[in-house]
Amino acid sequence: MSDLEATGGVPGPGNIGRVAVGDMLRRSARRFPQRIALTDGARQVTYRELERDANRFANYLLSRGLKPGDKISMIANNSVEFVKALFGIHRAGLVWVPVNTMLGPDDVGYILDHASVRFAVIDDNLYAKPDLQAALKQRGLDLIAIDLTGTAARQGLPEFDAVLEGQPETEPDVEIDDRDLAMIIYTSGTTSRSKGAMHGHLAVVMAAMSNAIEMKLDRESGITGHLPLFHCAAHVLLMSFLVVGGKMALMRGFDPAACLDAVDRDRLTNCIGLPMMYQAMLDHPRRREVDISSLRTCTYAMAPMSRPLMERCIAEFCPNFVLASGQTEMYPSTTMSMPDRQLQRFGNYWGESMVVNDTAIMDDDGNLLPPGEVGELVHRGSNVMLGYYKDPEATENVRKHGWHHTGDLAMIDEHGEVLFIDRKKDMIKSGGENVSSVKVEEALLAHPAVLNAAVVGLPHPQWGEAVTAFITLKPGASADEAAIGEHCRMLLGGFQVPKLVKILADMPMTATGKLRKVELRQQYTDHFAKG
Repeated sequence: MSDLEATGGVPGPGNIGRVAVGDMLRRSARRFPQRIALTDGARQVTYRELERDANRFANYLLSRGLKPGDKISMIANNSVEFVKALFGIHRAGLVWVPVNTMLGPDDVGYILDHASVRFAVIDDNLYAKPDLQAALKQRGLDLIAIDLTGTAARQGLPEFDAVLEGQPETEPDVEIDDRDLAMIIYTSGTTSRSKGAMHGHLAVVMAAMSNAIEMKLDRESGITGHLPLFHCAAHVLLMSFLVVGGKMALMRGFDPAACLDAVDRDRLTNCIGLPMMYQAMLDHPRRREVDISSLRTCTYAMAPMSRPLMERCIAEFCPNFVLASGQTEMYPSTTMSMPDRQLQRFGNYWGESMVVNDTAIMDDDGNLLPPGEVGELVHRGSNVMLGYYKDPEATENVRKHGWHHTGDLAMIDEHGEVLFIDRKKDMIKSGGENVSSVKVEEALLAHPAVLNAAVVGLPHPQWGEAVTAFITLKPGASADEAAIGEHCRMLLGGFQVPKLVKILADMPMTATGKLRKVELRQQYTDHFAKG
């Protein structure tokens, strides 16, 4: 039956009922024109200013001949201008293609080529890097510089604020459908070349609304903005807080003192970070000098939090902690572990499914499993990606059996909470036993001297794969590899204890704090063969 037949000949609302990312800013700007939307140190930006300059940039882009659906990249770190440009791109109906600024020129070039980008916004200090500049010139991109260090003019680039001059402050009339492509965000590339996850406007708006509901956000809410906005987690948090009239305190990266100062100065209600970031703030000598009593909820992500750290965080930092999870392909968050659960159980519990999506556990044959059984974590909902850009085969594989496949092994317990077991590719098969790298990492992180841990399986002539642990130590802490191994024997079964523990000065990480285990596997793959 056609749509018109189903509705008795009444057509749908069309553009009247549209859902678009840029509309969230317009509505908040009309409701709260004088409220602060962004801070950057002492700088404060109102909703009115953000809305005005987003419109001006949107009109500028359209005046350059860009048309809805064209791709425009941003190679930039967090700034007020970043957010203005971001909303301008969304408002013009263009496709936002953010680039991880920690990538090398080859990886940057791959994304620009793969996404067919011909226009980009870049920080002037990043353009000053010779290798990156050469890669951009080779591709003949049109560039606009965010003039962070005052070098844009000297480098011959038009400056962001300058191109806004004389542009109309009214919103351009661009038709946007809720399933129109809004962005292509490339996965973090922890294992191979990154894929371009495509999202429509509906996915982002629904994820932002869901987060606002689950996090109980309101116009008084404000959050630390040190995570990179080129990543989906920070991007959707920005949207989630701005949609309710809240604010974000922008920073160029994580610095414990800067985060503490921002909470105090801007009376922020929310903080977001990795567990090690909370450890750094707790241990910072200036923590007692700042007032963080405005914090209502703190969110941690991307890694489990050890019991000692969690107990300390709740007692000394903020009474309410939540774990949020998601992935680039399912616009975050997809699950959230609520504050009342944090001290009742420990481990890699990801919590309950969010209101925006369904969550289930599936076996390899496509059967949904009951609580207590381990299988692949799958989702479905309006926050799912449109697919992988230019990759129909990978898109088909990730959609098998009518659900989005995360590649994560998990179970749902009797309380309806997701317990993460491991990435399917990170499950170690040693001597005929399955070993969860996550379980071993949790044991390592329970040692008082361990700051970070990564566990992989390396080829072994006897065991097939040998459980191998890489750790970094907390500043000022000392421990040897034998002591760490003995600690593991107290907490783990014999087949789970690492055959090798190696202390590193630094871990290979992505810009968003994810361990790049692939580099550890590649570097040490022949270790046991040589032995």
